[in-house]
Amino acid sequence: MDDQRTVSRERAARTANGLLVLLVGIGLILLGPITVAQSPDAAVNIAGGLGLALLGLFLLCGLYALQPNEGVAILLFGDYRGTDRATGLRWVLPWYTRKKISLRARNVTSDKLKVNDRRGSPVEIAANVVWRVEDSAQALFDVDDYQAFVNIQIDTGLRDIASHYAYDLGEEEEGVDQELTLRADAEDVARRLRDELANRVRVAGVAIDEARLAHLAYAPEIAGAMLRRQQAEAILSARRLIVRGAVGMVESALKDLGERDVVQLDEDRKAAMVSNLLVVLCADREAQPVVNAGTLYG
Repeated sequence: MDDQRTVSRERAARTANGLLVLLVGIGLILLGPITVAQSPDAAVNIAGGLGLALLGLFLLCGLYALQPNEGVAILLFGDYRGTDRATGLRWVLPWYTRKKISLRARNVTSDKLKVNDRRGSPVEIAANVVWRVEDSAQALFDVDDYQAFVNIQIDTGLRDIASHYAYDLGEEEEGVDQELTLRADAEDVARRLRDELANRVRVAGVAIDEARLAHLAYAPEIAGAMLRRQQAEAILSARRLIVRGAVGMVESALKDLGERDVVQLDEDRKAAMVSNLLVVLCADREAQPVVNAGTLYG
Protein backbone atom coordinates (compact mmCIF):
# COMPACT_ATOMS: atom_id res chain seq x y z
CA MET A 1 0.00 0.00 0.00
CA ASP A 2 1.38 3.39 -1.02
CA ASP A 3 2.09 5.96 1.69
CA GLN A 4 -0.51 8.71 1.26
CA ARG A 5 0.90 10.91 4.01
CA THR A 6 1.59 14.48 2.92
CA VAL A 7 4.93 15.90 4.05
CA SER A 8 4.68 19.54 5.09
CA ARG A 9 7.45 22.04 4.37
CA GLU A 10 7.95 25.37 6.09
CA ARG A 11 7.78 28.52 3.99
CA ALA A 12 7.81 32.22 4.81
CA ALA A 13 4.45 33.86 5.56
CA ARG A 14 3.41 37.27 4.24
CA THR A 15 2.93 39.51 7.26
CA ALA A 16 3.33 43.21 8.07
CA ASN A 17 5.09 45.35 10.63
CA GLY A 18 2.74 45.54 13.60
CA LEU A 19 3.99 48.86 14.98
CA LEU A 20 2.58 50.87 12.08
CA VAL A 21 -0.75 49.00 12.25
CA LEU A 22 -0.87 49.64 16.02
CA LEU A 23 -0.56 53.38 15.50
CA VAL A 24 -3.18 53.39 12.77
CA GLY A 25 -5.58 51.33 14.87
CA ILE A 26 -5.22 53.55 17.92
CA GLY A 27 -5.66 56.62 15.71
CA LEU A 28 -8.91 55.28 14.25
CA ILE A 29 -10.26 54.45 17.70
CA LEU A 30 -9.51 58.00 18.89
CA LEU A 31 -10.88 59.50 15.68
CA GLY A 32 -14.29 57.86 16.20
CA PRO A 33 -15.46 60.08 19.10
CA ILE A 34 -14.01 63.15 17.40
CA THR A 35 -16.06 62.40 14.29
CA VAL A 36 -19.19 61.99 16.38
CA ALA A 37 -18.62 65.33 18.10
CA GLN A 38 -17.84 67.38 14.98
CA SER A 39 -20.40 66.12 12.45
CA PRO A 40 -23.64 68.24 12.17
CA ASP A 41 -25.76 65.17 11.32
CA ALA A 42 -26.45 62.96 14.38
CA ALA A 43 -27.02 59.79 12.32
CA VAL A 44 -23.84 60.35 10.39
CA ASN A 45 -22.03 61.13 13.64
CA ILE A 46 -22.92 57.80 15.22
CA ALA A 47 -22.42 55.68 12.09
CA GLY A 48 -19.15 57.31 11.12
CA GLY A 49 -17.65 57.34 14.60
CA LEU A 50 -18.71 53.76 15.30
CA GLY A 51 -17.36 52.60 11.96
CA LEU A 52 -13.94 54.19 12.56
CA ALA A 53 -13.70 52.74 16.08
CA LEU A 54 -14.68 49.26 14.87
CA LEU A 55 -12.15 49.47 12.06
CA GLY A 56 -9.44 50.38 14.57
CA LEU A 57 -10.39 47.46 16.82
CA PHE A 58 -10.42 45.18 13.77
CA LEU A 59 -6.87 46.15 12.91
CA LEU A 60 -5.67 45.65 16.48
CA CYS A 61 -7.05 42.10 16.53
CA GLY A 62 -4.45 41.07 13.96
CA LEU A 63 -1.46 42.04 16.12
CA TYR A 64 0.90 39.51 17.71
CA ALA A 65 4.42 39.61 19.15
CA LEU A 66 7.38 37.30 18.48
CA GLN A 67 10.51 36.89 20.59
CA PRO A 68 13.85 35.65 19.21
CA ASN A 69 13.72 31.96 18.22
CA GLU A 70 9.95 31.89 18.06
CA GLY A 71 7.69 31.38 15.08
CA VAL A 72 4.01 31.66 14.20
CA ALA A 73 2.35 29.37 11.68
CA ILE A 74 -0.34 31.25 9.71
CA LEU A 75 -3.44 29.34 8.58
CA LEU A 76 -6.53 30.37 6.61
CA PHE A 77 -9.47 28.07 7.33
CA GLY A 78 -7.07 25.18 7.95
CA ASP A 79 -4.84 25.91 4.94
CA TYR A 80 -1.19 26.50 5.86
CA ARG A 81 -0.01 29.85 4.48
CA GLY A 82 3.51 30.03 5.92
CA THR A 83 5.50 30.69 9.09
CA ASP A 84 6.56 34.10 10.35
CA ARG A 85 9.94 34.14 12.17
CA ALA A 86 10.46 37.93 12.23
CA THR A 87 10.81 39.22 15.79
CA GLY A 88 8.90 42.12 17.31
CA LEU A 89 5.33 43.30 16.85
CA ARG A 90 3.78 41.76 13.72
CA TRP A 91 0.37 41.95 12.02
CA VAL A 92 -1.73 39.73 9.80
CA LEU A 93 -5.37 39.88 8.80
CA PRO A 94 -7.47 38.96 11.85
CA TRP A 95 -9.28 36.07 10.15
CA TYR A 96 -5.99 34.20 9.79
CA THR A 97 -5.37 31.61 12.53
CA ARG A 98 -2.01 31.84 14.31
CA LYS A 99 -0.15 28.96 16.01
CA LYS A 100 2.93 29.98 17.96
CA ILE A 101 5.82 27.53 18.26
CA SER A 102 9.16 27.75 20.08
CA LEU A 103 12.29 27.26 17.99
CA ARG A 104 14.66 27.32 20.98
CA ALA A 105 16.92 24.41 21.92
CA ARG A 106 15.40 22.13 24.55
CA ASN A 107 17.20 19.88 27.01
CA VAL A 108 15.56 16.58 27.93
CA THR A 109 16.80 13.92 30.33
CA SER A 110 14.96 10.66 29.75
CA ASP A 111 13.66 8.40 32.49
CA LYS A 112 15.90 5.56 33.64
CA LEU A 113 15.09 2.58 31.44
CA LYS A 114 15.69 -1.03 32.36
CA VAL A 115 16.92 -2.79 29.21
CA ASN A 116 19.05 -5.77 28.23
CA ASP A 117 22.45 -5.16 26.68
CA ARG A 118 23.85 -7.20 23.79
CA ARG A 119 24.70 -10.09 26.13
CA GLY A 120 21.29 -10.07 27.74
CA SER A 121 22.42 -8.51 31.03
CA PRO A 122 19.83 -6.14 32.54
CA VAL A 123 21.12 -2.57 32.80
CA GLU A 124 19.69 0.80 33.75
CA ILE A 125 20.28 3.54 31.20
CA ALA A 126 19.20 7.13 30.61
CA ALA A 127 20.16 9.81 28.10
CA ASN A 128 20.39 13.58 27.96
CA VAL A 129 19.26 14.98 24.60
CA VAL A 130 19.38 18.53 23.24
CA TRP A 131 16.88 19.09 20.43
CA ARG A 132 15.08 21.92 18.64
CA VAL A 133 12.37 22.44 16.07
CA GLU A 134 13.90 22.92 12.65
CA ASP A 135 10.79 22.87 10.43
CA SER A 136 7.73 24.34 12.15
CA ALA A 137 5.32 23.05 9.52
CA GLN A 138 6.39 19.44 10.01
CA ALA A 139 6.32 19.79 13.80
CA LEU A 140 2.78 21.19 13.84
CA PHE A 141 1.11 19.29 11.01
CA ASP A 142 2.98 16.02 10.37
CA VAL A 143 2.76 14.59 13.92
CA ASP A 144 0.00 14.86 16.49
CA ASP A 145 2.14 16.16 19.40
CA TYR A 146 5.75 16.76 18.46
CA GLN A 147 7.00 17.06 22.06
CA ALA A 148 5.47 13.74 23.10
CA PHE A 149 6.67 12.24 19.82
CA VAL A 150 10.29 13.26 20.56
CA ASN A 151 10.14 11.89 24.12
CA ILE A 152 8.84 8.52 22.92
CA GLN A 153 11.48 8.31 20.17
CA ILE A 154 14.24 9.07 22.70
CA ASP A 155 13.15 6.10 24.82
CA THR A 156 12.80 3.83 21.77
CA GLY A 157 16.15 4.84 20.31
CA LEU A 158 17.88 4.40 23.66
CA ARG A 159 16.52 0.86 24.00
CA ASP A 160 17.68 0.03 20.48
CA ILE A 161 21.18 1.40 21.05
CA ALA A 162 21.60 -0.44 24.37
CA SER A 163 20.74 -3.75 22.70
CA HIS A 164 23.68 -3.36 20.27
CA TYR A 165 26.40 -2.93 22.92
CA ALA A 166 27.61 -4.93 25.89
CA TYR A 167 27.85 -3.07 29.18
CA ASP A 168 31.53 -3.96 29.58
CA LEU A 169 34.16 -6.38 28.29
CA GLY A 170 34.63 -9.70 29.99
CA GLU A 171 38.02 -10.93 31.10
CA GLU A 172 38.15 -13.46 28.26
CA GLU A 173 37.85 -10.67 25.66
CA GLU A 174 40.73 -8.53 26.87
CA GLY A 175 43.74 -8.49 24.60
CA VAL A 176 41.76 -9.52 21.48
CA ASP A 177 39.90 -7.42 18.94
CA GLN A 178 37.66 -5.61 21.37
CA GLU A 179 34.09 -4.60 20.60
CA LEU A 180 32.64 -1.26 21.63
CA THR A 181 30.97 -1.19 25.03
CA LEU A 182 28.55 1.18 26.75
CA ARG A 183 30.90 1.93 29.62
CA ALA A 184 34.25 2.24 27.85
CA ASP A 185 33.21 3.88 24.56
CA ALA A 186 30.87 6.68 25.62
CA GLU A 187 31.81 8.97 22.70
CA ASP A 188 31.08 6.34 20.04
CA VAL A 189 27.83 5.35 21.74
CA ALA A 190 26.78 9.01 21.98
CA ARG A 191 27.54 9.57 18.30
CA ARG A 192 25.48 6.57 17.25
CA LEU A 193 22.64 7.56 19.58
CA ARG A 194 22.56 11.08 18.10
CA ASP A 195 22.43 9.70 14.54
CA GLU A 196 19.75 7.19 15.49
CA LEU A 197 17.54 9.83 17.10
CA ALA A 198 18.07 12.27 14.23
CA ASN A 199 16.69 9.70 11.80
CA ARG A 200 13.74 8.91 14.05
CA VAL A 201 12.56 12.50 14.67
CA ARG A 202 13.23 13.87 11.19
CA VAL A 203 9.57 13.26 10.28
CA ALA A 204 8.59 15.78 12.97
CA GLY A 205 10.89 18.52 11.66
CA VAL A 206 13.14 18.20 14.72
CA ALA A 207 16.96 18.37 14.79
CA ILE A 208 19.12 16.64 17.41
CA ASP A 209 22.04 18.82 18.50
CA GLU A 210 23.52 16.51 21.14
CA ALA A 211 22.79 13.16 22.76
CA ARG A 212 24.78 11.57 25.59
CA LEU A 213 24.29 8.87 28.19
CA ALA A 214 23.32 10.45 31.50
CA HIS A 215 23.07 7.28 33.58
CA LEU A 216 24.48 3.78 33.13
CA ALA A 217 24.50 0.99 35.72
CA TYR A 218 23.73 -2.67 36.13
CA ALA A 219 20.18 -3.42 37.25
CA PRO A 220 19.87 -3.84 41.05
CA GLU A 221 19.28 -7.62 40.87
CA ILE A 222 22.73 -8.25 39.38
CA ALA A 223 24.62 -5.17 40.54
CA GLY A 224 26.15 -6.96 43.57
CA ALA A 225 27.31 -9.95 41.55
CA MET A 226 28.79 -7.78 38.78
CA LEU A 227 30.57 -5.63 41.38
CA ARG A 228 32.20 -8.72 42.86
CA ARG A 229 33.19 -9.83 39.37
CA GLN A 230 34.77 -6.45 38.61
CA GLN A 231 36.64 -6.56 41.93
CA ALA A 232 37.90 -10.07 41.16
CA GLU A 233 39.05 -9.00 37.70
CA ALA A 234 40.84 -5.99 39.22
CA ILE A 235 42.60 -8.23 41.76
CA LEU A 236 43.68 -10.70 39.07
CA SER A 237 44.96 -7.88 36.89
CA ALA A 238 46.96 -6.46 39.80
CA ARG A 239 48.37 -9.92 40.57
CA ARG A 240 49.52 -10.35 37.00
CA LEU A 241 51.32 -7.01 37.15
CA ILE A 242 52.96 -7.88 40.48
CA VAL A 243 54.14 -11.28 39.28
CA ARG A 244 55.46 -9.85 36.02
CA GLY A 245 57.43 -7.22 37.91
CA ALA A 246 58.69 -9.74 40.46
CA VAL A 247 59.99 -12.07 37.76
CA GLY A 248 61.84 -9.20 36.16
CA MET A 249 63.39 -8.20 39.48
CA VAL A 250 64.51 -11.80 40.23
CA GLU A 251 66.00 -12.14 36.76
CA SER A 252 67.88 -8.88 37.20
CA ALA A 253 69.14 -9.91 40.64
CA LEU A 254 70.48 -13.25 39.42
CA LYS A 255 72.14 -11.58 36.45
CA ASP A 256 73.86 -8.96 38.67
CA LEU A 257 75.07 -11.60 41.12
CA GLY A 258 76.54 -13.63 38.31
CA GLU A 259 78.22 -10.69 36.56
CA ARG A 260 79.75 -9.31 39.76
CA ASP A 261 80.82 -12.78 40.96
CA VAL A 262 79.37 -12.09 44.41
CA VAL A 263 78.43 -15.71 45.02
CA GLN A 264 78.51 -18.91 43.01
CA LEU A 265 75.06 -20.50 42.79
CA ASP A 266 74.28 -23.90 41.39
CA GLU A 267 70.87 -24.72 39.95
CA ASP A 268 69.41 -25.84 43.30
CA ARG A 269 70.53 -22.68 45.05
CA LYS A 270 69.20 -20.53 42.20
CA ALA A 271 65.84 -22.29 42.45
CA ALA A 272 65.72 -21.70 46.21
CA MET A 273 66.66 -18.05 45.80
CA VAL A 274 64.06 -17.53 43.08
CA SER A 275 61.41 -19.14 45.28
CA ASN A 276 62.27 -16.98 48.27
CA LEU A 277 62.39 -13.76 46.27
CA LEU A 278 59.06 -14.46 44.60
CA VAL A 279 57.46 -15.18 47.97
CA VAL A 280 58.78 -11.91 49.37
CA LEU A 281 57.84 -9.80 46.34
CA CYS A 282 54.39 -11.31 45.66
CA ALA A 283 53.15 -11.83 49.22
CA ASP A 284 50.20 -9.82 50.55
CA ARG A 285 51.92 -9.39 53.91
CA GLU A 286 55.35 -8.25 54.92
CA ALA A 287 57.90 -11.08 54.91
CA GLN A 288 59.22 -12.28 58.28
CA PRO A 289 62.98 -12.88 58.36
CA VAL A 290 64.08 -16.44 59.25
CA VAL A 291 67.61 -17.30 60.31
CA ASN A 292 68.74 -20.53 58.66
CA ALA A 293 71.28 -22.28 60.90
CA GLY A 294 71.79 -25.23 58.57
CA THR A 295 72.69 -25.62 54.93
CA LEU A 296 70.69 -26.25 51.83
CA TYR A 297 72.07 -29.77 51.60
CA GLY A 298 72.23 -30.55 55.36
